[in-house]
Amino acid sequence: MVPFKNLSAFNGVLPKDGESRKIAGGPLYPLADVQALTLQAGSLNLWTRRCMQDVAKLGFDTDDVGGLIRELTKQDYRDSEWCDNGNSWAACDAYTLKRLEFIEAAGKSFRIEYFLKFALGKSGKLILIVSCHTSS
Repeated sequence: MVPFKNLSAFNGVLPKDGESRKIAGGPLYPLADVQALTLQAGSLNLWTRRCMQDVAKLGFDTDDVGGLIRELTKQDYRDSEWCDNGNSWAACDAYTLKRLEFIEAAGKSFRIEYFLKFALGKSGKLILIVSCHTSS
């Protein structure tokens, strides 16, 4: 069995089986750096199968996900944790973004809460998107 590798820019110790995946002391990546990187073409990678499915359900593409990341503030930070995609690990920061959106079918605005979890790749030039979905 090939051991999982850490593909993120964070150089912490990978959790062992049964250990907590939470990482204290976050956020791990400067939010302003991540937000600036979202403006570069090809910088976002939907890294897990579930993330790809969730983004598709929202009718989003990577540009839309980048737009959500650019709306985040330091106050939106939740926690940090190790995540895997079945082959590799990444140390991720998780954020919750709440915003008012007009829902045309309902004819009114609703408060929508998005959950985003991401890591910077080792090179610092790629954002690995692990989660992007609404809380409902």
